[in-house]
Amino acid sequence: MKYQAFAVLLSACLFLVGCKSQKGKFEFVAPEAGTSLLKGEKVQLALRFPDETLDSVVYSVDGDLLARKTDTAAIEFDTDKFNYGNRSLSAKIYYAGKEDIAYTNILIVPPPATAYQFEVINTFPHDSNAFTQGLQYENGVLYESTGMQGRSSLRKVDLKTGNVIQKVDLEDELFGEGMTIMGDKIVLLTWMNGVGFVYDKSNLRKLQTFNYANPQQEGWGITYDGTRLIKTDGSAFLYFMDPVTFREQGSLEVFDDHGPVSNLNELEYVDGKIYANLYYADRDEVVIINPETGVVEGKINFVGLYDGKRQSTGNEMNGIAYNASTKNFYVTGKDWTKLFEVRLSPR
Repeated sequence: MKYQAFAVLLSACLFLVGCKSQKGKFEFVAPEAGTSLLKGEKVQLALRFPDETLDSVVYSVDGDLLARKTDTAAIEFDTDKFNYGNRSLSAKIYYAGKEDIAYTNILIVPPPATAYQFEVINTFPHDSNAFTQGLQYENGVLYESTGMQGRSSLRKVDLKTGNVIQKVDLEDELFGEGMTIMGDKIVLLTWMNGVGFVYDKSNLRKLQTFNYANPQQEGWGITYDGTRLIKTDGSAFLYFMDPVTFREQGSLEVFDDHGPVSNLNELEYVDGKIYANLYYADRDEVVIINPETGVVEGKINFVGLYDGKRQSTGNEMNGIAYNASTKNFYVTGKDWTKLFEVRLSPR
């Protein structure tokens, strides 16, 4: 299983600290701490001032100067000028030879994502011992990576029968994760081993081993947009990697209308968007992400698709592949007995 208790605890602590407005005779009265605002929305920043002669007040956002005033009038805050996520607001007041400071925070979010529905076009057999971590379709062949120590593998699979055409096993101590096709190569991640591998697509011969930029960073999903490798680690971030050096080039946090979207897992790049499985035991959901903004633009709820026997954990939906010729997707899950061809459409 995958755990990120420390990261979750740290994020929670930072959020709680940011949500506390300073209480006293000088404080923010608007907006209320933790208020969610749509990007592009404007809000008035209003303060309660001490009963003293005001010299000046300096407003800042995330430590950067927003405005400097010499009166107590509210000022306008335009969310369109700032990135998505938690923004820390502060106001430092100078009065009667004294100074004081107040804090609050807001959450800038995008509009709700478009809901998509699915139609099952075909159902195919799937290896019930394939703990699916990565899935991709190309020229009539499914490429699949599987996890779990002692049974992790990279394989080519016959779509219609589910039979393994070719397979290479990972060493027993490795836990295989996501994979993606990159030209005539395949790039595969491992979970907590801090290493990835490059294989020859034609014969699955290992060509190269590379280390993650941050050895403590987990490997979950990966895809290729033709220029960059895009990786997940179970957080709300996408990480962009150089496809030659495998060095990290940047990251992007993913948001929906409720805030950061964590547990990003297996990825598929399709027509300029990223389709991502979310790793949850209690729901089967795929989100459609704009990789330029990090905004979740679409959501597909697959609950009810798979009617096979499932445990409370370990049988999560994972694996999404695209057939460019039919515009349909193939989806499955960890140790599922079925793989589904589905057609998506907005509700």
